[in-house]
Amino acid sequence: MKNMTERTNQNETTSENKVHWSFWLGVSFFVFVIIVIICSAWFLNERLEADESVAVTSVKISGEMPYTTRSDINSAIENVELGNYFKVDVNEVQQRILNLPWVYSVSVRKHWPNQLKVYVIDQKPIARWNEDFLLNQFGNAFQAQMNRVKHSIPTFFGPEGSEKVALENYRNFSKLLYFKEMSIDELVLSERFAWQLTLNDGVTLNLGREKRIERIQRFMDAYQQIKDQSRKNNNQQVDYIDLRYDTGLAVGWKPAAVKQRV
Repeated sequence: MKNMTERTNQNETTSENKVHWSFWLGVSFFVFVIIVIICSAWFLNERLEADESVAVTSVKISGEMPYTTRSDINSAIENVELGNYFKVDVNEVQQRILNLPWVYSVSVRKHWPNQLKVYVIDQKPIARWNEDFLLNQFGNAFQAQMNRVKHSIPTFFGPEGSEKVALENYRNFSKLLYFKEMSIDELVLSERFAWQLTLNDGVTLNLGREKRIERIQRFMDAYQQIKDQSRKNNNQQVDYIDLRYDTGLAVGWKPAAVKQRV
C-alpha cells in the first residue's frame, strides 16, 4: 500500500514538472514571437524610411520621335522635383512633355526603384497649313519648328476650321492622281470653297466648287492629249487647266522654261 502511494506521488510530481516546463516553454515562445514582431516592424519601418528618400536618378526615354529630341524632353522636366521616388508627380511630368510642340501623346510611369519611363509619340506632319501651321494625320493644326521636317510636304491654304475638309479632299485627289504618277504640291480652298490644285509638274488645276472628283477624272483622261500638244508647241508649256465646265476644259499656256547649259 505504501509503495502504491509513493508511485502516485511520483507520478503527480512528474506531471507537475511537465506542466511547469510546458508553461515556461509556452511563455518563452510567446516572448520570442513578440520580439520577432517588434524587430520586424522596426526593420520594415527603417526600410520604408530609407526607400522614401530614394531619388529618381534615371529617366528612360523611348517612343516614335522623329522630331522631338531627348534634350527637348530633359529641358521640359528639368524643374520637376525628382528627389523622392514616391512623391514624383507623373501627371506633371506628362503635362510638361505634352506641351512640347512636336509631341502628340506621352505616357509616363515609375519603375522601381529609381527610374521614370517616358514613351513619346510625335505629331506626323502631312502638310503646311496657311504658312504658319502644320496639319497632322488627323487634320489637326499645330505649330512647331518647321525646319525639323526634312522631307517634302504639300502646302494647304484655306479658311479657319476647314482643315479636316482640306485633308480629306487632298487624300481623295491624291488617290486618283497617283495613277498618272502625279502629286499635289499646293492645295487652295477659297472662302467660297472653290478648289485649286498645283501639281508637282507646276500645272494648276481649277476645279471650282462642285463635282471635284469628276473633274479630276476628266483632266486625267485628257492629260496625255495635253502633253502631246505641249510637245508640238516647243516654246510653250501648260500653265493651268480650267475644269469648271460641265464638259470639256480650257488650257492656259506659258513660255517654256529655258534649260540652262552646264
